Amino acid sequence: MTNFQQPAFCQRLKPVQATLSSLKMLDVGKWPIFSLCSEEELQLIRQACVFGSAGNEVLYTTVNDEIFVLGTNCCGCLGLGDVQSTIEPRRLDSLSGKKIASLSYGSGPHIVLATTEGEVFTWGHNAYSQLGNGTTNHGLVPCQISTNLSNKQVIEVACGSYHSLVLTSDGEVFAWGYNNSGQVGSGSTVNQPIPRRVTGCLQNKVVVTIACGQMCCMAVVDTGEVYVWGYNGNGQLGLGSSGNQPTPCRVAALQGIRVQRVACGYAHTLVLTDEGQVYAWGANSYGQLGTGNKSNQSYPTPVTVEKDRIIEIAACHSTHTSAAKTQGGHVYMWGQCRGQSVILPHLTHFSCTDDVFACFATPAVSWRLLSVEPDDHLTVAESLKREFDNPDTADLKFLVDGKYIYAHKVLLKIRCEHFRSSLEDNEDDIVEMSEFSYPVYRAFLEYLYTDSISLSPEEAVGLLDLATFYRENRLKKLCQQTIKQGICEENAIALLSAAVKYEAQDLEEFCFRFCINHLTVVTQTSGFAEMDHDLLKNFISKASRVGAFKN
Repeated sequence: MTNFQQPAFCQRLKPVQATLSSLKMLDVGKWPIFSLCSEEELQLIRQACVFGSAGNEVLYTTVNDEIFVLGTNCCGCLGLGDVQSTIEPRRLDSLSGKKIASLSYGSGPHIVLATTEGEVFTWGHNAYSQLGNGTTNHGLVPCQISTNLSNKQVIEVACGSYHSLVLTSDGEVFAWGYNNSGQVGSGSTVNQPIPRRVTGCLQNKVVVTIACGQMCCMAVVDTGEVYVWGYNGNGQLGLGSSGNQPTPCRVAALQGIRVQRVACGYAHTLVLTDEGQVYAWGANSYGQLGTGNKSNQSYPTPVTVEKDRIIEIAACHSTHTSAAKTQGGHVYMWGQCRGQSVILPHLTHFSCTDDVFACFATPAVSWRLLSVEPDDHLTVAESLKREFDNPDTADLKFLVDGKYIYAHKVLLKIRCEHFRSSLEDNEDDIVEMSEFSYPVYRAFLEYLYTDSISLSPEEAVGLLDLATFYRENRLKKLCQQTIKQGICEENAIALLSAAVKYEAQDLEEFCFRFCINHLTVVTQTSGFAEMDHDLLKNFISKASRVGAFKN
């Protein structure tokens, strides 16, 4: 086989990574606000929370334990010391070195954050004392809250619209902020300016998890009982009534049922039992209870989500959306989903409940602090990529231009029809290759391991030759994609010639259009002067048909 003379390019270009499958983004990339971050920045994220009235604020931590924020900065909720919006991530230096254990946000918005050391920091909107610092001044920077919490280690935080709730390591609950409906559990309706322990029925109970609706609170104790207090106008407390509850009260209708988790929407409640069953109650004007209708429920009502047990429930006080994940990995959503009312659990294509809120909640906020765990597990595809050109595991080597390329017979036979036949009875462990250059043949073998090519556009012409010879149609498409990115007036005719020679019709049409669009310059190049006679005749004929020579 004769080598095709590769065209001289007017400039050398950096190798272009070509792949027919799109890059896999981190989960956080599904929130619109993260489109402001580069791919490199997204790869560094380990925790994130999207909040704000339009999903327009975000806080995230990186692999280096640095905290960054960006967004409109309403009421100073980014903690930067000012109220200036920022379209680029800014580091939150005041929390430098702090690791986040739990984070929640209110509607103002305000932020409550617990560190892994058990400290509590708050900032943002504070018209109702929801920051717990004894004032009603907005907090422009994170402020540590220690009043009544100085000897406590906080392990979980939750925010309603304008009130705050925290859980300590010894199972105690503290609340503060807006209290017009008894949501701080103090027995009155006076706003609470500093943390106050929620007692009453919880006095001698060990609370294991907490949640907040818009103006209500929930606490699950270690026996699996659920205690509720605050606003109840939609039956969101599950007590069978619509009267507000200024102190904690047990949900008697769940007698004998052991609850593990609780999640609150704007005015509805979900609980998950130890048997994987979901119960819902409260407001239902968008179908957020998943009962098949839009009637409010003041008692716990079972939600049917196929036979598989539920392992996770999701809701958020700023939305009317519900979600759940089954043991088999199926994710369901219901309630207000992109403006539609979904009255029964709907099976999605998502792999986690966070995606439901990124793509279907209004606003597009996160229902919890999102954790992006570094995944050390290698997929089959990733494992194969690592083994390419690895002399330690290879059983075959190609000698090209005096250099070796290491490969695995079985993989080549699986991935390429040419090798399936040529290696069938070949027991040699060295194959000499003279038809193609080393960069081209190495790129071809690497493609069989990775499904992508990384070559300069000029070298991709040689790979196009190989792909045509081996009848690798998908590889031909990738080569054409890469070559298109390197076209210029000087090489356009040479690339057109290559496209015709290798029957790359898509590339041929692209190169022809480029030549017509830059006809004056292209016809003055050396490539045009040295053009093959038949190709020139066809080019002029085709150019004439499209009106290229009209005055």
